Amino acid sequence: MTEKKYLKWYHKVGYGSGDIAGNVVYALLSSFVMIYLTDTIGLNSGIIGTLMMFSKLFDGVTDIFFGSMIDKTKSKFGKARPWMFWAYFGCAAMIIAIFTIPVSLGAISQYIWFFLAYTSLNAVFYTANNIAYSALTSLITKNNSERVQMGSIRFIFAFGTSLLIQTITVDAVEIFGGGALGWRTVAIIYSLIGLIVNTISVFSVKELQEDTPQKTSIETMESKEKEETYTLVDTIKLLLANKFYIIICCIYILSQIFTATLNMGIYFMTYILLDASLLGVFSLAINIPLICGLIFTPILVKKFNGMYKLNLIGYVIASLARGLVIVAAYQGNLPFMLFFSAIASLGMSPLQGDLNALIASCSEYTFLTKQKRIDGTMFSCTSLGVKIGGGIGTALSGWLLAASGYIPNAVNQPHSCITMLYIMYLWIPMIINIIISILLSRLKVEQKLHILHNNQGENKQ
Repeated sequence: MTEKKYLKWYHKVGYGSGDIAGNVVYALLSSFVMIYLTDTIGLNSGIIGTLMMFSKLFDGVTDIFFGSMIDKTKSKFGKARPWMFWAYFGCAAMIIAIFTIPVSLGAISQYIWFFLAYTSLNAVFYTANNIAYSALTSLITKNNSERVQMGSIRFIFAFGTSLLIQTITVDAVEIFGGGALGWRTVAIIYSLIGLIVNTISVFSVKELQEDTPQKTSIETMESKEKEETYTLVDTIKLLLANKFYIIICCIYILSQIFTATLNMGIYFMTYILLDASLLGVFSLAINIPLICGLIFTPILVKKFNGMYKLNLIGYVIASLARGLVIVAAYQGNLPFMLFFSAIASLGMSPLQGDLNALIASCSEYTFLTKQKRIDGTMFSCTSLGVKIGGGIGTALSGWLLAASGYIPNAVNQPHSCITMLYIMYLWIPMIINIIISILLSRLKVEQKLHILHNNQGENKQ
């Protein structure tokens, strides 16, 4: 039976372009905020890491809250689009605030300024925008193939944006005057670009009516769902009862820690490879294969008859390749480092492309087993993973730098710092990939849905 199609190509591209806006914020923050704070503002990396970690206490409660609010929203623009649109204005304002800390302020005031802006960005505005954006995967189509395509297109834009930002930002800061002035100007330009693209993405798609029939739903179940209301506590219980949601949350958090530690590459390039511009070269080696892999992910999902085997095989390959990156690094072989970094990224690409489709499958699993639909809250794991994983990763990097005796702007770093940079940039990413591979071996949500669909078909007969 052929699934109904809901989207034209321009809907998918318009939706996917929204991740340009998200990564204008995220890539700038994750790749450069630490070196901006330590080397331009002069703050201590250990204190910064502690503030980031403390900020996560506020983040922990807002993801599910905003997901629940999206589920309860009723407007002519739908459930998610109003949140995605308005929240981005706050994202733009806060990313500018982070990169405009006055150098004339005292250190304590600078730490307070950073903490308030960073927490407001992550706990409020980025949360609302990102959860709403991710939830649209489930709200604008019920076709699983289209969801995979949307995920692939989305992350092509995401990694393309990250690649561009990692490649041009260092030079752009210098072009605009360097130091605090250069960072401020770049942050303003990126924020304006993000506002424009986010707006285009919001108005390029329309949400389906709530009573749109689904292939796997039963009319009486839908009617019951519309009549029921449930509290935030009920919603949390539904999430915790879905083991696949827990697995995906863990994968999302780990993948963001992976990215955060890899984004410390600016330190590795500067103090070990002795050329900060190599960050752009490694960004090309990492992101181009990811983008290529994403292009073919929808085809590969069909070839593998689902996402499970494809994702697992891909991450096993990525884990092995990251191990070979380590070997090449200790041998001082730059070409092999770049080559195996590319292979690792290619292996990771299928999961990046179909992850939103997996979350939508988790939401369907909750609906079929609990007869309650919580699409917005289910996609809270995207924001939860980005913030907690990215926050832990960046905070961990700050703590490790401080513990290793890192000296901002020093020509020669102590041996302990050099050793730590190898651990952060090489060993931690490989270990994380191995753990994710183990988790993916347990993520059999597609098989469970297939069984539930078959049981429904038998009951209807």
